[in-house]
Amino acid sequence: MSKKVNEIGITVKKDEDFSEWFTQLMKKAELADVRYNLKGFPVYMPWAVRSIRKITRMWEEELEARGHEPLLMPLLIPESNFHKEADHVEGFTPEVFWVTHGGDKEFEERLALRPTSETALYDMYGKWIQTYRDLPFKRYQSVSVFRHETKMTRPFMRTREIHWTESHNVFATEEEAYKDAVENLEITEKLLYGKLAIPHIFFKRPQWDKFPGAINTFAADVLLDSGKVLQLPSSHMISQAFSKAFDVTYKDADEQEKLAWITCYGPAHSRNYGALITFHGDDKGLVLPWDVAPEHIVIVPLIFKGKEDVVLEKATEIKKQLVDAGYTVRLDDRDNFSPGYKFNEWEMKGMPIRIVVGPKDIENNQVELFRRDLGTKEFVPLSDLQKTVDSIRDSFTDNLRDKADKIIADKTVDGKTEREIIAALDSGKMIRTCFCSTDLDGEACATKVEKELGGEVRGEKFNTKEELFCDCPICGKKANHVVYIAKSH
Repeated sequence: MSKKVNEIGITVKKDEDFSEWFTQLMKKAELADVRYNLKGFPVYMPWAVRSIRKITRMWEEELEARGHEPLLMPLLIPESNFHKEADHVEGFTPEVFWVTHGGDKEFEERLALRPTSETALYDMYGKWIQTYRDLPFKRYQSVSVFRHETKMTRPFMRTREIHWTESHNVFATEEEAYKDAVENLEITEKLLYGKLAIPHIFFKRPQWDKFPGAINTFAADVLLDSGKVLQLPSSHMISQAFSKAFDVTYKDADEQEKLAWITCYGPAHSRNYGALITFHGDDKGLVLPWDVAPEHIVIVPLIFKGKEDVVLEKATEIKKQLVDAGYTVRLDDRDNFSPGYKFNEWEMKGMPIRIVVGPKDIENNQVELFRRDLGTKEFVPLSDLQKTVDSIRDSFTDNLRDKADKIIADKTVDGKTEREIIAALDSGKMIRTCFCSTDLDGEACATKVEKELGGEVRGEKFNTKEELFCDCPICGKKANHVVYIAKSH
């Protein structure tokens, strides 16, 4: 990608033309290139990949701290595996990419590029798990999954290749499995909100919108500036039909063979990144939480004729000091770009801290420091530099989270009628309303919401009983649940 794309900043405002803002951000911050000649498969660029890898490591480390062990399953899954569980095959077959040939030879059985790994893993779990002593059995893998997405694709947010971590855990009892499904939500809260500073709501999905083959699905939704929600990590209580189909059983202490209980959890890191850059980004480009930023500090030396050596020497000295203190630091000493160009480029890329060093700064034993979270500049004595950087590090993500909480505070409104729901959807809000049923009996009303009102029933708040305040605005019947409606990506 040509560096010329960075010569000007983003030319539209995020809150006025979100789609164009996002397109320009992808290009000018050099995050993704959509010119690969296969629809729905963008090329992710180094600056984005480095952040996605950091996010992936966060989840891997958290899972391993909670007793999960890593493995890697084959990419290809025999079609016969899918047909062992009826709901799963019905739910995923329309999205599957099929491999039918090896060279010129046609296979006797089609092979799926994994859309998710239940039918691969559980086939092996049935072989590995024998007795209650093998439980709990907790495994995860960080891989790509492939889904033939038919809606409009967008880098990071809706693509045909998803980069994620998936955990699949096996337990002796339903109670243990449910506890694990809830623990997955705790992981999401700790990392998605704590580290990525993304406010979200946990929903229990309606029965018509649960994961194919699950008893219940719990998911985190975030409302973006586009006025649409994006589903982030989801946690599932898997039906024992899977355990039966794949013989995931164990002998209990009484020598009785019993069906195991399974959970799965799927944080999609490429999608988490899409939510991250969309939620925190502004009209000047990226704003990245501290632990996600590829690098922390850029030093820009101001080079004047006759002062080149002294400025570069001081800039190099400052870099070493900060690197020794544990920071990732880039010295931008390119001589073919102006300081103003560099300032704009690193602001576009969301570099948390920019330090400027010039001859006058050296004379005054100071540097100019710009912080991306607050958009402020200050002169910092060299003697206080590390202490100042430490303070920014400790408060940077907290500042983003506080700002995010304020942004999201007025994004949810109550709606008692179809007209109120439509008006709120058109203004980019999420609507809280009452609904007749979240079981399959309510699917007809949910279909009307999608087809005629332009939104989706996201579900009811997980583990929260909210007071009813109206009848179902779709069918007029007595409501039994408080649900949330929004447009979705």
